[in-house]
Amino acid sequence: MNNGFIPVSREEATARGWDEFDIIIVSGDAYIDHPSFGPAVIARWLEKHGFRIGIIPQPRWNSPDDFKKLGKPRLFFAVTAGNMDSLVCNRTSLNKPRKSDTYSPGAKPALRPDRAVIVYCNRIRQAYKDAKIVIGGIESSLRRLAHYDYWSDSVRRSVIFDSRADILVYGMGERPVLEIAKRISAANNDLSGIDSTAVISAQCPDNAEELPSYEDVSADKQIYAKAHNQFVNYFLKRPGHPIVQLHHNRWLVHYPPGAPMTEKEMDDVYDLPYLRRWHPIYDSAGGVPALETVRFSVTSHRGCFGGCSFCALFFHQGHIIQTRSKESIINEVKMLTRDKLFRGYISDIGGPTANMYALGCSHHARATHCLKRDCLGAQPCPALNRDHAKYLDILHSASKVPGVKKIFISTGIRYDLFPDNEAEKILRTICKNHLSGQMKVAPEHISANVLKYMKKPSKEKYLWFLNLFEKTNKQLGLKQFAVPYFITAHPGCTDSDMKELADFLRKLRFVPDQIQDFLPTPMTTSTCMYYTGIDPSTGQQVYCARSYKDKLRQREIIHGHRDKPPAHKKRNP
Repeated sequence: MNNGFIPVSREEATARGWDEFDIIIVSGDAYIDHPSFGPAVIARWLEKHGFRIGIIPQPRWNSPDDFKKLGKPRLFFAVTAGNMDSLVCNRTSLNKPRKSDTYSPGAKPALRPDRAVIVYCNRIRQAYKDAKIVIGGIESSLRRLAHYDYWSDSVRRSVIFDSRADILVYGMGERPVLEIAKRISAANNDLSGIDSTAVISAQCPDNAEELPSYEDVSADKQIYAKAHNQFVNYFLKRPGHPIVQLHHNRWLVHYPPGAPMTEKEMDDVYDLPYLRRWHPIYDSAGGVPALETVRFSVTSHRGCFGGCSFCALFFHQGHIIQTRSKESIINEVKMLTRDKLFRGYISDIGGPTANMYALGCSHHARATHCLKRDCLGAQPCPALNRDHAKYLDILHSASKVPGVKKIFISTGIRYDLFPDNEAEKILRTICKNHLSGQMKVAPEHISANVLKYMKKPSKEKYLWFLNLFEKTNKQLGLKQFAVPYFITAHPGCTDSDMKELADFLRKLRFVPDQIQDFLPTPMTTSTCMYYTGIDPSTGQQVYCARSYKDKLRQREIIHGHRDKPPAHKKRNP
């Protein structure tokens, strides 16, 4: 019987009357048919355009057998590690195996290999030597150039070389993967020139900009830092020509990022018939925990212009906000109210940063670009639209949908986005109607030295927010808490900086729980600083706590006053 899910077996394909798949998606995640999970989005998108799609979720990788279970696709295999880089998912910042994986049934760990994209592709090559392979998802996206890999402490070449894939899709892949499918379906094997992709070529295109080679960035940290800076500028400018990087005697040809998706295209993606369930094959394991936090959430937009040095969003979703229409969002909320599991609560309406809905730079609105790396940073850029009216209207209208009791904001809020003359009004609305007692914020640090490298707002801005938050809740007669998130051992952070943070928190009588050691993920500017000891935008040296001992010492500085009562019983942090 056709259960409505994308088929994961030949039996489910037969129920649809299929004897062959056009495209088979291989994923490191369990299959959850929900718009928060990339494999499901791409599967539904391709299905909408008439392709027969199958999914092989979390195949056993010790042999090619699981990769054969749906047969050879007519067009190609599409390979992704899942919603996270497999090494981030599998290993901690101290390179120890994680004890659970929320993207796996029953949160069972170790159901995906390290470097999943490479492993999966090589097993496919064993099963079907001549099969076409397309790689995508965040692991491929952030490893598309020669990159520093924290877990091996080495510079690795682009993942397309080690995976032996035919083409790499970076960023959000609906447009490029559809173009690839159309070309191959039309017997056109020329996959060159597709926006938001990268390929291997024996020849360098005539109009290309050249990055330092893999060999050069591997041998010289200064060259690595300069190459990173060059690529950031390229990505900001969004030019019409490719950028290339030589790997031995072959070229990685990186085509330009595609234009931002239109509102209509965003609506089309999120209006697809997602079942918002894990596949029934996981019922006996108790399901897949990653679904529970997002089952009744709504994605309102993509992208983030925050420009934080440690964040991968700039190179993946991009810094240009892509927004759904109000009508599409409200229709999704109405649909959620008809779900038999719905109890009246929407867990979130937002994106990577909740209150960036419909915001952006005036340059982007004119389809022009500047080289400013952070629209916020110490102070918001004057060219930035910070009007929250549309987002507040979405929240208000969605709250009026029959069956909705409350809409929460679970993704982070950028308090430095609030316009000065509207800040109190915006915060009052959020505190009164859309919090569950806590508001997540991410000051990350309070030392001016560290914030400079992070590209985050000042300590004074954070204190301004805390005072406004406390004042607003007092006026409303509510007892709610701002929950801050801090990072230790970020590049540039010294023991003195950590003592400054510890003293700051001690004065507020607050013991932080949301603390994380900096994890150097591929391609970010912070990772470049960690590896090279150089700020790529200035060329200046940067101190980095690299050893286990140094990292542990910084964490102990923060947790040296664990015996004191949590401050949230007395005052917001």
